[in-house]
Amino acid sequence: MKLLSFTWNNLVKVGVYTSKGILDLPSAYMDIYDAVEAPNFLYDMKALISGGDPVLAMVKDLLDKALRSSDPAFFKDPNSITWLPPVTKPEKVLCVAVNYRAHGEESSAKPLDRPYFFPKFPNAIIGHNQSILKPRVSKQVDWEVELAIIIGRRGKYIDVNRAFDYIFGYLILNDVSMRDWQFPSKEPYGMDWIYGKSMDSSTPVGPYIVTRDEIQDPHNLRLMLRVNGNVEQDDNTGNLIFKIPELIHWASQGVTLKPGDYISTGTPSGVGFPKGKFLKNGDVVEAEIEKIGILRNTVIEE
Repeated sequence: MKLLSFTWNNLVKVGVYTSKGILDLPSAYMDIYDAVEAPNFLYDMKALISGGDPVLAMVKDLLDKALRSSDPAFFKDPNSITWLPPVTKPEKVLCVAVNYRAHGEESSAKPLDRPYFFPKFPNAIIGHNQSILKPRVSKQVDWEVELAIIIGRRGKYIDVNRAFDYIFGYLILNDVSMRDWQFPSKEPYGMDWIYGKSMDSSTPVGPYIVTRDEIQDPHNLRLMLRVNGNVEQDDNTGNLIFKIPELIHWASQGVTLKPGDYISTGTPSGVGFPKGKFLKNGDVVEAEIEKIGILRNTVIEE
């Protein structure tokens, strides 16, 4: 399934992306089961994820019933909703630096012996079709397409061999980066991963979560990024240095991972700053990953 969060008439809901449109899960539940209200987890993605397999099975059954129905009222036009980050209020967003060798080469950074994680904050998270705000304090706003995962179960010190059991699903993340803040010229500190990575709206995610069962091998997916239709990044997740189980293992060392947490896997080569290219007002950024979809955002000046 392709699960998303959206707003309709100022109400946040969980939906399913289908060929017929967006299935409005709360409305479908009340209509199909003749109920006066829908369960809370149909309004809150984190609650849905936390419900585990029984809740997911119920959602699949509801989807099957809606698809068999001839009632078009169950489905909404994707262009009529406001797309939100699939998990709107994550506790943690963890990204990993230099996880493709070619990106390390273009940025003059050597891969480390274990993953180097940095955080993104909830203020940075935006959804599909929402605007990337080019902050007035930065002139070097860059792009980074990445495959990300959503954690489905609480876990700590997770064994590499059991790591896939903790994945709820996959989605696209664009690690928008303010390079003039990430790599300031002033010493002695040299780098600032907080302001360089977590300014407002600097992390588009989505467009939806593809549940784990629909992607058999996340290490064989083509990922691309286009700016105004021009391909800037084009690679395959098979080239990840640290694979997803290793990332989950290291991310859970001393830190409890919880349902709804994001872990992003790093970006391939083709980012803007080695080429002297940066995002500007009006640019349309499309991050695409095979078997997931396209995450589209437009840049606006603050």
